[in-house]
Amino acid sequence: MKPSVVPPFSDLITGCQRSAVHLELRDSYGIPSEDEDFAEWRELGTITPASVERRRDWLDLVRTATARGVVMKRARIVSVPVSEYIRYEHAGTYLNIAAGEQIRWLTRPEAATLALPGADFWLFDDRLIRFGHFAGDGAFVSHDLNEDPETVKLCADAFAAVWDRATPHEEFSV
Repeated sequence: MKPSVVPPFSDLITGCQRSAVHLELRDSYGIPSEDEDFAEWRELGTITPASVERRRDWLDLVRTATARGVVMKRARIVSVPVSEYIRYEHAGTYLNIAAGEQIRWLTRPEAATLALPGADFWLFDDRLIRFGHFAGDGAFVSHDLNEDPETVKLCADAFAAVWDRATPHEEFSV
């Protein structure tokens, strides 16, 4: 498949009308925009008001989308015991939920019998996938778009299977 031009996430979610679901498969991410928050959480053990403010654009995007009726769901498949990064993600998940996302967690042993795609993805309105590709150390590599009906079905089915098995955030402890 040839590389695609991927618009900013905000454009994709603005064009979304019904649903946006996200499957995360990694135990750590090396996202530069999270470096300060992650370091602060490691030092203090909590999500600070400054961290909340740094997440404001994302939280506002979620609030706006969900206010329009878009259902936003995120499922995270994690190893156990969880990594330090996953503990950090878990600590800040309450912000995503307060903004309107629904979030569930699934341990790798519970996911072992599921057919899953090989990359993280967002699926918009069951028609467009934005795959996220990362290096071994978690650094972002690239995104690509895919509208192939078979691939869309694979991702939709995989997400639904994970969601059905996963534990709601408020019941999942790290």
